[in-house]
Amino acid sequence: MASVLDSVDSRTQLVGQNRFELLLFRLKGNQRFGINVFKVREVLPCPELRKLPGMHSFVRGVAQVREQTISIIDMSAAIGGEPLDDTSTGFVIITEYNRLTQGFVVEGVERIINMNWEDIMPPPKGVRTSYLTAVTEIDNELVEILDVEKLLNEISPISGEISDEVIKEVQAANLSETGFQILLADDSKVALQQAKSCLEPLGVEVITVNNGREALEYLIKIARESPVAACKVIPVVISDVEMPEMDGYTLTSELHRRPELTGIKVILHTSLSGMFNQAMVKKVGADGFIAKFSPDELAKTVSDLLLDAKNSLTM
Repeated sequence: MASVLDSVDSRTQLVGQNRFELLLFRLKGNQRFGINVFKVREVLPCPELRKLPGMHSFVRGVAQVREQTISIIDMSAAIGGEPLDDTSTGFVIITEYNRLTQGFVVEGVERIINMNWEDIMPPPKGVRTSYLTAVTEIDNELVEILDVEKLLNEISPISGEISDEVIKEVQAANLSETGFQILLADDSKVALQQAKSCLEPLGVEVITVNNGREALEYLIKIARESPVAACKVIPVVISDVEMPEMDGYTLTSELHRRPELTGIKVILHTSLSGMFNQAMVKKVGADGFIAKFSPDELAKTVSDLLLDAKNSLTM
Protein backbone atom coordinates (compact mmCIF):
# COMPACT_ATOMS: atom_id res chain seq x y z
CA MET A 1 0.00 0.00 0.00
CA ALA A 2 2.87 2.39 0.74
CA SER A 3 3.96 2.26 -2.91
CA VAL A 4 0.45 3.20 -4.03
CA LEU A 5 0.36 6.17 -1.70
CA ASP A 6 3.82 7.33 -2.80
CA SER A 7 2.89 7.07 -6.48
CA VAL A 8 -0.29 9.07 -5.96
CA ASP A 9 1.64 11.86 -4.28
CA SER A 10 4.18 12.07 -7.11
CA ARG A 11 1.79 11.68 -10.02
CA THR A 12 -0.49 14.50 -8.92
CA GLN A 13 2.16 16.78 -10.45
CA LEU A 14 1.57 15.38 -13.96
CA VAL A 15 -1.13 17.87 -14.98
CA GLY A 16 -0.44 18.93 -18.55
CA GLN A 17 0.86 15.55 -19.74
CA ASN A 18 -1.22 14.08 -22.53
CA ARG A 19 -2.66 11.19 -20.58
CA PHE A 20 -5.25 10.30 -18.00
CA GLU A 21 -4.63 8.43 -14.76
CA LEU A 22 -7.32 6.87 -12.61
CA LEU A 23 -6.93 6.12 -8.91
CA LEU A 24 -8.96 3.04 -7.99
CA PHE A 25 -10.59 2.76 -4.57
CA ARG A 26 -13.37 0.91 -2.77
CA LEU A 27 -16.09 2.09 -0.43
CA LYS A 28 -18.09 -0.69 1.27
CA GLY A 29 -18.20 -3.92 -0.69
CA ASN A 30 -16.41 -5.10 -3.79
CA GLN A 31 -17.48 -2.37 -6.23
CA ARG A 32 -14.51 -0.35 -7.47
CA PHE A 33 -14.62 3.39 -8.08
CA GLY A 34 -12.20 5.78 -9.78
CA ILE A 35 -11.06 9.37 -9.43
CA ASN A 36 -8.77 11.37 -11.69
CA VAL A 37 -5.30 11.58 -10.16
CA PHE A 38 -5.04 15.19 -11.38
CA LYS A 39 -7.56 16.13 -8.68
CA VAL A 40 -5.76 14.25 -5.92
CA ARG A 41 -3.25 16.04 -3.72
CA GLU A 42 -2.34 13.02 -1.65
CA VAL A 43 -3.64 9.82 -0.09
CA LEU A 44 -2.99 8.94 3.54
CA PRO A 45 -4.26 6.65 6.28
CA CYS A 46 -7.23 8.32 7.91
CA PRO A 47 -5.93 10.68 10.60
CA GLU A 48 -7.69 11.38 13.87
CA LEU A 49 -10.95 13.19 13.15
CA ARG A 50 -12.43 15.90 15.31
CA LYS A 51 -16.15 16.66 15.39
CA LEU A 52 -17.36 20.25 15.13
CA PRO A 53 -20.85 21.61 15.88
CA GLY A 54 -23.15 22.00 12.88
CA MET A 55 -21.27 19.67 10.54
CA HIS A 56 -23.16 18.08 7.66
CA SER A 57 -24.18 14.50 8.39
CA PHE A 58 -21.87 13.19 5.63
CA VAL A 59 -18.84 14.91 7.15
CA ARG A 60 -17.22 12.53 9.63
CA GLY A 61 -15.01 15.24 11.10
CA VAL A 62 -12.12 17.56 10.37
CA ALA A 63 -8.44 16.71 10.28
CA GLN A 64 -5.24 18.69 10.36
CA VAL A 65 -3.30 17.87 7.19
CA ARG A 66 -0.14 19.80 6.24
CA GLU A 67 -1.11 22.60 8.65
CA GLN A 68 -4.52 22.90 6.97
CA THR A 69 -7.87 22.03 8.55
CA ILE A 70 -9.80 19.87 6.07
CA SER A 71 -13.32 18.46 6.19
CA ILE A 72 -13.38 14.69 5.77
CA ILE A 73 -16.44 13.39 3.90
CA ASP A 74 -17.72 9.83 4.07
CA MET A 75 -18.06 9.18 0.34
CA SER A 76 -20.05 5.99 0.82
CA ALA A 77 -22.71 7.76 2.87
CA ALA A 78 -22.69 10.79 0.56
CA ILE A 79 -23.74 8.73 -2.48
CA GLY A 80 -26.54 7.03 -0.59
CA GLY A 81 -24.72 3.97 0.74
CA GLU A 82 -23.95 2.76 4.24
CA PRO A 83 -21.49 4.89 6.23
CA LEU A 84 -18.07 3.38 6.80
CA ASP A 85 -18.02 1.42 10.04
CA ASP A 86 -14.59 2.53 11.24
CA THR A 87 -12.85 5.48 9.63
CA SER A 88 -9.67 4.82 11.58
CA THR A 89 -8.92 1.80 9.37
CA GLY A 90 -9.73 3.65 6.13
CA PHE A 91 -7.82 6.01 3.89
CA VAL A 92 -8.41 9.65 3.04
CA ILE A 93 -8.14 10.95 -0.53
CA ILE A 94 -7.29 14.65 -0.31
CA THR A 95 -8.70 16.43 -3.37
CA GLU A 96 -9.09 19.89 -4.81
CA TYR A 97 -12.34 20.83 -6.54
CA ASN A 98 -13.55 24.30 -7.43
CA ARG A 99 -10.67 25.98 -5.58
CA LEU A 100 -11.55 24.16 -2.35
CA THR A 101 -9.73 21.33 -0.59
CA GLN A 102 -11.57 18.43 0.98
CA GLY A 103 -10.93 14.82 1.92
CA PHE A 104 -12.94 11.69 1.18
CA VAL A 105 -12.61 8.76 3.54
CA VAL A 106 -12.81 5.41 1.74
CA GLU A 107 -12.41 1.81 2.82
CA GLY A 108 -9.42 1.02 0.64
CA VAL A 109 -7.16 2.41 -2.08
CA GLU A 110 -5.81 0.05 -4.74
CA ARG A 111 -3.63 1.41 -7.55
CA ILE A 112 -3.31 3.87 -10.42
CA ILE A 113 -4.23 2.93 -13.99
CA ASN A 114 -3.02 4.79 -17.09
CA MET A 115 -5.96 5.18 -19.48
CA ASN A 116 -7.19 6.97 -22.58
CA TRP A 117 -10.29 9.11 -22.32
CA GLU A 118 -11.75 7.04 -25.17
CA ASP A 119 -11.97 4.16 -22.69
CA ILE A 120 -14.13 6.21 -20.33
CA MET A 121 -17.79 5.98 -21.33
CA PRO A 122 -21.03 7.63 -20.22
CA PRO A 123 -23.14 5.52 -17.83
CA PRO A 124 -25.29 2.85 -19.51
CA LYS A 125 -28.91 3.83 -20.02
CA GLY A 126 -31.12 2.63 -17.22
CA VAL A 127 -28.49 2.99 -14.50
CA ARG A 128 -30.24 4.71 -11.61
CA THR A 129 -27.44 6.10 -9.50
CA SER A 130 -27.63 9.87 -9.77
CA TYR A 131 -23.98 10.25 -8.75
CA LEU A 132 -22.54 8.22 -11.62
CA THR A 133 -20.91 10.34 -14.33
CA ALA A 134 -18.92 7.73 -16.27
CA VAL A 135 -17.83 4.09 -16.31
CA THR A 136 -14.93 2.05 -17.58
CA GLU A 137 -13.85 -1.58 -17.55
CA ILE A 138 -10.70 -2.74 -15.76
CA ASP A 139 -9.76 -6.40 -15.21
CA ASN A 140 -13.17 -7.40 -16.63
CA GLU A 141 -14.89 -5.41 -13.90
CA LEU A 142 -17.01 -2.26 -14.19
CA VAL A 143 -15.42 0.73 -12.49
CA GLU A 144 -17.71 3.63 -11.59
CA ILE A 145 -16.58 7.26 -11.80
CA LEU A 146 -18.63 9.51 -9.57
CA ASP A 147 -19.95 13.02 -10.13
CA VAL A 148 -17.99 14.55 -7.27
CA GLU A 149 -19.15 18.06 -8.17
CA LYS A 150 -22.78 17.00 -7.63
CA LEU A 151 -21.86 15.36 -4.33
CA LEU A 152 -20.04 18.44 -3.06
CA ASN A 153 -22.79 20.77 -4.23
CA GLU A 154 -25.32 18.87 -2.12
CA ILE A 155 -23.13 19.17 0.96
CA SER A 156 -22.15 22.80 0.38
CA PRO A 157 -24.16 24.38 -2.48
CA ILE A 158 -22.39 26.80 -4.82
CA SER A 159 -24.31 29.83 -6.05
CA GLY A 160 -24.52 30.20 -9.82
CA GLU A 161 -25.79 33.78 -9.67
CA ILE A 162 -23.76 36.60 -11.14
CA SER A 163 -23.56 40.03 -9.53
CA ASP A 164 -25.89 42.89 -10.46
CA GLU A 165 -22.90 44.85 -11.74
CA VAL A 166 -21.90 42.13 -14.20
CA ILE A 167 -25.53 41.59 -15.24
CA LYS A 168 -25.80 45.25 -16.22
CA GLU A 169 -22.50 45.08 -18.09
CA VAL A 170 -23.32 41.98 -20.13
CA GLN A 171 -26.85 43.11 -20.91
CA ALA A 172 -25.52 46.45 -22.16
CA ALA A 173 -23.73 44.52 -24.92
CA ASN A 174 -27.13 43.70 -26.52
CA LEU A 175 -26.02 40.20 -27.47
CA SER A 176 -29.56 38.84 -27.77
CA GLU A 177 -29.91 40.47 -31.17
CA THR A 178 -26.99 38.51 -32.63
CA GLY A 179 -28.67 35.09 -32.76
CA PHE A 180 -25.46 33.54 -31.41
CA GLN A 181 -25.36 30.21 -29.63
CA ILE A 182 -22.95 29.15 -26.89
CA LEU A 183 -21.94 25.50 -26.74
CA LEU A 184 -21.36 24.16 -23.23
CA ALA A 185 -19.74 20.72 -22.71
CA ASP A 186 -19.55 19.05 -19.31
CA ASP A 187 -20.27 15.54 -18.03
CA SER A 188 -21.52 16.81 -14.67
CA LYS A 189 -25.23 17.68 -14.63
CA VAL A 190 -24.68 20.06 -11.74
CA ALA A 191 -21.84 21.88 -13.50
CA LEU A 192 -23.90 22.17 -16.69
CA GLN A 193 -26.83 23.69 -14.81
CA GLN A 194 -24.62 26.09 -12.84
CA ALA A 195 -22.83 27.36 -15.94
CA LYS A 196 -26.02 27.61 -18.00
CA SER A 197 -27.75 29.63 -15.29
CA CYS A 198 -24.97 32.19 -15.04
CA LEU A 199 -24.90 32.61 -18.84
CA GLU A 200 -28.63 33.22 -19.25
CA PRO A 201 -28.35 37.01 -18.62
CA LEU A 202 -26.29 37.27 -21.82
CA GLY A 203 -29.50 36.70 -23.77
CA VAL A 204 -28.12 34.06 -26.15
CA GLU A 205 -29.08 30.42 -26.55
CA VAL A 206 -26.97 27.95 -24.56
CA ILE A 207 -26.64 24.45 -26.04
CA THR A 208 -25.47 21.74 -23.61
CA VAL A 209 -23.73 18.44 -24.37
CA ASN A 210 -22.19 15.82 -22.11
CA ASN A 211 -18.68 15.39 -23.53
CA GLY A 212 -16.19 16.58 -26.11
CA ARG A 213 -17.26 14.08 -28.77
CA GLU A 214 -20.86 15.29 -28.63
CA ALA A 215 -19.61 18.88 -28.82
CA LEU A 216 -17.46 18.16 -31.88
CA GLU A 217 -20.30 16.32 -33.64
CA TYR A 218 -22.66 19.24 -32.99
CA LEU A 219 -20.17 21.76 -34.36
CA ILE A 220 -19.49 19.67 -37.47
CA LYS A 221 -23.26 19.46 -38.05
CA ILE A 222 -23.56 23.26 -37.78
CA ALA A 223 -20.65 23.72 -40.20
CA ARG A 224 -22.31 21.43 -42.76
CA GLU A 225 -25.81 22.86 -42.51
CA SER A 226 -25.28 26.57 -41.87
CA PRO A 227 -25.07 29.00 -44.80
CA VAL A 228 -22.49 31.00 -42.84
CA ALA A 229 -19.28 30.00 -41.09
CA ALA A 230 -19.72 27.94 -37.92
CA CYS A 231 -17.90 30.59 -35.87
CA LYS A 232 -20.67 33.05 -36.76
CA VAL A 233 -23.28 30.71 -35.32
CA ILE A 234 -21.33 29.47 -32.30
CA PRO A 235 -18.49 31.90 -31.58
CA VAL A 236 -17.67 30.40 -28.15
CA VAL A 237 -17.37 26.89 -26.75
CA ILE A 238 -17.04 26.36 -22.99
CA SER A 239 -15.61 22.96 -22.19
CA ASP A 240 -14.79 20.97 -19.10
CA VAL A 241 -11.41 19.23 -19.28
CA GLU A 242 -12.35 15.82 -17.88
CA MET A 243 -15.09 14.12 -19.89
CA PRO A 244 -15.76 10.58 -21.13
CA GLU A 245 -15.02 9.67 -24.75
CA MET A 246 -13.26 12.97 -25.57
CA ASP A 247 -11.74 15.42 -23.10
CA GLY A 248 -11.52 19.19 -23.38
CA TYR A 249 -7.90 19.16 -24.55
CA THR A 250 -8.70 16.88 -27.49
CA LEU A 251 -11.82 18.87 -28.36
CA THR A 252 -9.78 22.08 -28.47
CA SER A 253 -7.15 20.50 -30.69
CA GLU A 254 -9.83 19.14 -33.03
CA LEU A 255 -11.41 22.58 -33.41
CA HIS A 256 -8.08 24.07 -34.47
CA ARG A 257 -7.34 21.16 -36.79
CA ARG A 258 -10.57 21.43 -38.79
CA PRO A 259 -10.76 24.35 -41.26
CA GLU A 260 -14.56 24.48 -41.12
CA LEU A 261 -14.38 25.24 -37.37
CA THR A 262 -11.76 27.98 -37.61
CA GLY A 263 -12.48 31.05 -35.50
CA ILE A 264 -14.40 29.35 -32.71
CA LYS A 265 -13.05 30.43 -29.31
CA VAL A 266 -12.59 27.81 -26.59
CA ILE A 267 -12.72 28.42 -22.85
CA LEU A 268 -11.61 25.53 -20.65
CA HIS A 269 -13.82 25.53 -17.56
CA THR A 270 -12.57 23.03 -15.02
CA SER A 271 -12.33 22.18 -11.35
CA LEU A 272 -8.62 21.37 -11.85
CA SER A 273 -7.79 24.64 -10.15
CA GLY A 274 -4.60 24.84 -8.09
CA MET A 275 -2.88 21.99 -9.97
CA PHE A 276 -3.76 23.14 -13.46
CA ASN A 277 -0.88 23.54 -15.92
CA GLN A 278 -1.29 26.74 -17.94
CA ALA A 279 1.25 25.43 -20.45
CA MET A 280 -1.29 22.83 -21.56
CA VAL A 281 -3.83 25.56 -22.38
CA LYS A 282 -1.28 27.18 -24.69
CA LYS A 283 -0.24 23.84 -26.15
CA VAL A 284 -3.74 22.93 -27.33
CA GLY A 285 -4.57 26.51 -28.31
CA ALA A 286 -7.38 27.27 -25.87
CA ASP A 287 -8.38 30.91 -25.61
CA GLY A 288 -8.68 30.92 -21.86
CA PHE A 289 -9.00 29.00 -18.63
CA ILE A 290 -11.54 29.59 -15.87
CA ALA A 291 -11.48 27.54 -12.68
CA LYS A 292 -14.89 26.44 -11.45
CA PHE A 293 -16.91 28.06 -10.14
CA SER A 294 -16.71 31.83 -10.67
CA PRO A 295 -20.02 33.04 -12.17
CA ASP A 296 -18.92 36.65 -12.67
CA GLU A 297 -15.65 35.65 -14.33
CA LEU A 298 -17.35 33.15 -16.62
CA ALA A 299 -20.17 35.49 -17.68
CA LYS A 300 -17.82 38.44 -18.23
CA THR A 301 -15.26 36.42 -20.23
CA VAL A 302 -17.90 34.89 -22.50
CA SER A 303 -19.64 38.25 -22.93
CA ASP A 304 -16.39 39.89 -24.05
CA LEU A 305 -15.73 37.12 -26.60
CA LEU A 306 -19.28 37.36 -27.96
CA LEU A 307 -18.99 41.13 -28.19
CA ASP A 308 -15.81 40.73 -30.24
CA ALA A 309 -17.64 38.30 -32.51
CA LYS A 310 -20.54 40.73 -32.81
CA ASN A 311 -18.26 43.62 -33.73
CA SER A 312 -16.49 41.50 -36.35
CA LEU A 313 -19.82 40.97 -38.14
CA THR A 314 -20.14 44.70 -38.77
CA MET A 315 -16.59 45.20 -40.00
